[in-house]
Amino acid sequence: MIDLGPLSPLLSDPSITEIMVNAHDLVFIERSGRLETSNARFQDANTVITLIGRLARECGREVGPESPYFDGYLEDGSRINAVIPPMAMGSPALTIRKLSGNNLTLIDLIQSGSISHKGAYLLHAAVQARLNILICGGTGSGKTTLLNVAASLIPQGERIITIEDVAELRLDNTNWVRLEAVRRPGGRGVTTRECLINALRMRPDRILVGECRKDETFEMLQAMNTGHEGSMTTLHANSPRDCFARIESLVATSDVDFPLSALRKQIASALDLVIHIKRLRDGQRVVHEIVEVTGMEQDTITTQTLLSREKGTKGGGPSELAATGLATTLMERFSAAGIQFPPNFFDPGSKIIYRPE
Repeated sequence: MIDLGPLSPLLSDPSITEIMVNAHDLVFIERSGRLETSNARFQDANTVITLIGRLARECGREVGPESPYFDGYLEDGSRINAVIPPMAMGSPALTIRKLSGNNLTLIDLIQSGSISHKGAYLLHAAVQARLNILICGGTGSGKTTLLNVAASLIPQGERIITIEDVAELRLDNTNWVRLEAVRRPGGRGVTTRECLINALRMRPDRILVGECRKDETFEMLQAMNTGHEGSMTTLHANSPRDCFARIESLVATSDVDFPLSALRKQIASALDLVIHIKRLRDGQRVVHEIVEVTGMEQDTITTQTLLSREKGTKGGGPSELAATGLATTLMERFSAAGIQFPPNFFDPGSKIIYRPE
């Protein structure tokens, strides 16, 4: 692996999850969800630019005045984003999002308070029943981490194709093919959308798109609607309702000409569950609500919230992710997959213990 100079000790510190170089003499780190300044320093701005250039070449990218930024990843899987002048005003900037040493599990998320036992049970059941799942949240909220946890629940006998702009997912499934968008400065690359179109020809049981952010969004909806049940993706949005508007906006800005009313029907038909994840003020990342898409009423996508943290507060913070009292309308699909919910599962007052099987 490339020597990162003053950043090397930070990369090897397991308590640090993200490294942010704002200038040669100003480096921030994230530890336990909170930002703090680091004592790491570079000699000058040119030293940072030299490191960025070496990282770009290692990733098969080019960086310079004509192409002043790039995304990539280190040998250990840590994600990199780098920006140099003239795009970065004054100083080059480098961000490294470290890859966790071990894949997290639902038990890990329960123990950290990120999800409740009921939330874990419902998510596990949804993956087993091959529901189409969209995970939404803001930047740094933990969407990819939760997607990786959900993907780990997919049975070994299924063929999975993952498509990412920058590869971050790590699966234990043996029948797994990874596709990644290709950037070629000054030349034609391969877009996430093209990866997705090609994936449909690869006999996938499930398709996982790391994040829908461009014109691949419509292709993902099409895939979910054409027999690829159990597919999953993430989206930047601040609530489940906002994510529908976000999908509409992404499709509208692509070259797909599709009437809005028909697009909403596609969304309602494609998605089964929307999981909203938030990053709290104290840095903790939590599943805030799990929403079921129930269909359409006129031109409106209808939903019902199955689990939510809006039921009350504990010590001034959000309550545990709890049932709202509304039962899933997808019980037949769960039953067809051999899944039986514990008695009174959707009763707000009932408690269960999640035990992975």
